[in-house]
Amino acid sequence: MDILRWPWIALTAGLCGYCYVRFLTAHPLRMGRHLFLSSLALFAWIALLIVSFDGIERIAAGLLTLLLFFAGYALSARQVLSRQDPRPVPALTRAKGDPGLGHTAVVYFTHGEPETYDPIGWINQFNEFDEQRIAFVPFVARPFFLYQLRKKYLNVGKSDHRKIHHQMLAQLERAFRAQGDASTRFYISFLDDNPRPDAAAIQALNDGASRIIVAEVFLSISNHTAEGKHLIDELHLEEYAPIHYTGPMYDSATLKSMFVHRANQHLDGTDKAKTGVLLVGHGQPDEWDVEWPTETEHELGFRHEVLDLLAADGFKRENLSLAWMEFKKPKPALKVEEFARNGVERVLYFAAAISADAIHSQFDIPELVHKARVPAGFSLVNLGAWNDDPIVIQAVKEKIETLL
Repeated sequence: MDILRWPWIALTAGLCGYCYVRFLTAHPLRMGRHLFLSSLALFAWIALLIVSFDGIERIAAGLLTLLLFFAGYALSARQVLSRQDPRPVPALTRAKGDPGLGHTAVVYFTHGEPETYDPIGWINQFNEFDEQRIAFVPFVARPFFLYQLRKKYLNVGKSDHRKIHHQMLAQLERAFRAQGDASTRFYISFLDDNPRPDAAAIQALNDGASRIIVAEVFLSISNHTAEGKHLIDELHLEEYAPIHYTGPMYDSATLKSMFVHRANQHLDGTDKAKTGVLLVGHGQPDEWDVEWPTETEHELGFRHEVLDLLAADGFKRENLSLAWMEFKKPKPALKVEEFARNGVERVLYFAAAISADAIHSQFDIPELVHKARVPAGFSLVNLGAWNDDPIVIQAVKEKIETLL
């Protein structure tokens, strides 16, 4: 029996590391069982170490099993992070040379975010950055990154991103129908949710589309828009129907005007001279700017032009500012504190780069804003992402109409 203590303690240490990763990354409905198993394995590991070993053997067993804990952790992390994207793509049943039924299909393409916690989008992002050799979260820390993502979902309950984009597409279709367009068909698609843009394009072709327009409902040209285009380009659609891309929204004057309109709607009696407006961008690491400089360029240019519109509308220039959610400075709290020192009584803040409310606008940005040290009762108003504002729908519609 004495010899069995070594394999048993090795097994419990490795199992503890393995189950701990599963606890960190599992769906909320399954995390409890993994926490129980990792806790049970940890208890058995420590108990065996105390009861079955002493002196120099206990030190040796402790060091060895610590290594085995990390081995179990690494094995489990590798399995979780190598998970394949299960999103289905339909078979393309249309024959080459088939002219279709004569109508245009609009593939509405945006970022996407699962309604409840599912890490596959971030797993895909990790893999993409690894392939491009772009430094991001180290491998060993990625389970903790996913754990923090799950905590955010648990905090807000669910992401409204998917629901709002479905509402936006429905409004977009109604706008086209209202002006007499009865033939254009509309298909939603997401980079990080179902259906993928290539799946939507295939469905459009199977439905007889003679032309496809991809409406890129993003702010900037980035790795996100590039990945969607890559998925579609792999289909070689030019062999079936012409395809055109609207480009993202950074150059839309109509979208910029929405910020002014929404800010005016939420003054709630506060004088514009006493109102601060903060446009919070997403942000990316400086290293990524080498690969995708347009991401930061478009975010900055777009928001500066919105600030110009707000100033022209009567808001005080010194009470208008930009901040970043992550990777870049300044952070939102710093700017809110500056506003307060300037005598501002009410701050309106936007998730300026987010197309529809998501974890970023529902949790991340409000959390950063509310870190500001301001007097009790100071008014901080979250005006969210773009969402299904009629002006936003008009901006997307205008982009599509340039290609019709």
